[in-house]
Amino acid sequence: MAELEKKIYLVREDILPESILKTALVKEMLANGEAQGVSDAVDKAGIARSTFYKYKDGVFPFLNADNAKIINISLLLKHISGILSGVINCIASFKGNILTINQNLPIHGVAYVTISLSIEEMTVSLDELLIRLGELNGVQKAEIISKS
Repeated sequence: MAELEKKIYLVREDILPESILKTALVKEMLANGEAQGVSDAVDKAGIARSTFYKYKDGVFPFLNADNAKIINISLLLKHISGILSGVINCIASFKGNILTINQNLPIHGVAYVTISLSIEEMTVSLDELLIRLGELNGVQKAEIISKS
């Protein structure tokens, strides 16, 4: 007999039991490298290893898509070594967080590249970013193709 599908509930943090909150904290510490391993993380969080293992497979962070600031940029780049690296460095210099990069094979000396990036912490406007990208040697075109 097939296992019943598990229901998922969205619950506010302030009504969760401490053991669930601390399990989430341990998972966060492990994911971002704040702890050397499970033992280190549970010690820092102040819960027992058994508590963590009891709840770890059922506690997940929630990404609020309403607050997500993700854009997709389409670029037309000359097929010259180092141009994509320059684009990546330019985005990083303004604290844009690159999520994905898709590059087509170059045809007639140019390649189409699509970059998805989080702009939550970006230090310049989108218009300024596009101007700066367009000024890079080898970038023929830079435009936003979607926002979310």
